[in-house]
Amino acid sequence: MALRWPWSQKSADVPRNAVQDSGGGVLITTSAELEQFLKDGQTTKAGPVVTAETAMREGPVYACVRILSGPPATLPLSIKRRLDARTREDASDTDLWKLWNRRPNRWQKPHQFKRMLMAHVLLRGNAVCLKVVSRGALKELIPLHPDRVEIKQKDDLSLSFEYTRKNGGKSFFTQDEIFHLYGLTLNGYSGVTPITYARETIGLALAQENYGASQFKNGMRASGVLTHPQKLGEESRKNIKASLDEYRAGGESEGKFLLLEEGMTQSQLKMTAQDTQWVESRKLSVRDIAMFFGVPPSMIGDNSGSDSNWGTGLEQKANGFVTFTLEDYLTMFEEGITIDLNSDPAIYAKYNRAALVKGDIKARWDAYVKGLQWGVYSPNEVRALEDQNPRKGGDIYYPPPNTAGGSNPDSETGEAGNDDPKTA
Repeated sequence: MALRWPWSQKSADVPRNAVQDSGGGVLITTSAELEQFLKDGQTTKAGPVVTAETAMREGPVYACVRILSGPPATLPLSIKRRLDARTREDASDTDLWKLWNRRPNRWQKPHQFKRMLMAHVLLRGNAVCLKVVSRGALKELIPLHPDRVEIKQKDDLSLSFEYTRKNGGKSFFTQDEIFHLYGLTLNGYSGVTPITYARETIGLALAQENYGASQFKNGMRASGVLTHPQKLGEESRKNIKASLDEYRAGGESEGKFLLLEEGMTQSQLKMTAQDTQWVESRKLSVRDIAMFFGVPPSMIGDNSGSDSNWGTGLEQKANGFVTFTLEDYLTMFEEGITIDLNSDPAIYAKYNRAALVKGDIKARWDAYVKGLQWGVYSPNEVRALEDQNPRKGGDIYYPPPNTAGGSNPDSETGEAGNDDPKTA
């Protein structure tokens, strides 16, 4: 059955208003909506207003979103078909595979689409897409900006989605018309974002950044004191002020010598305790923001700590990040695709997590060797993972070492390589 749009009679005629605009934002049309917006409060105690857009201007937030949105977009996403309890095959012949690996909609590529959805979850708590169905087949996913979508749970516990278009008009969708992704939730049907609960931390970081920027704009604090042996006249003051203004203008004079006249001397000022505390508080804000997003601080450029909770080596930190943070979002995508976009119980989505080590050739090939040695992989399966063509006789599974040999019914010839322990 074709999807009927509330504003169009043809499901294929997607109006421009249905597509998210770049800024999102909240559309306020009544005094009640304005009051609620002010009541929700996005102004922090430190002063800055923290929204998804302003938060992304803070380096640690941008870094966390960039790192977390990458793997769901770049890892190979397979659509599998369950043939029986032990057998699976690729379902690349399905519309679902084409949607996620070729063209999710008319203007986005799969990588851009998946990364955008992940960023929406991180910054807004929810990622929402309208399903376009034609002749019973899912053809497109149209992203709706989550700032313009209100999610409600009805008395029968089903969900409804109210979308506000740019012209102020409202469109209403049922749960089966929407593809909805969300992670951590407190009410069971709508996600929460780290931005909400890290607002004060991010606001403090923005305030510190603004303070530092204003200090640099004004030439920072006084770096030294000039002492004159006598009382300065008005003309001498003007000359010295003009000389100093010329010296510090733009910062090009950094490291050059300042010429002193009339017996003047210069005394250097050291960094104060307040300056030291400001620098340390900046580091603390970076670590706090990383904690809210579940990213090791060292992954966003803060190497001041050891990240000891996840180990001290780079490999241990990466494993901890994958296990305790990234796995949550990969599962979110897999379950969302399998349940929301598919009605066949034999079809499911699966990320290839082994591709996480694709940048580490030693770890990758160590895993292949062990997989071959223990009969987990055949040579052709390894070649397929490396995007190489199969070779003749490469479908054999080698028997594990220190076990009794025997015939291998899965090989092309029905014979298992060299199974004789005496000659192996």
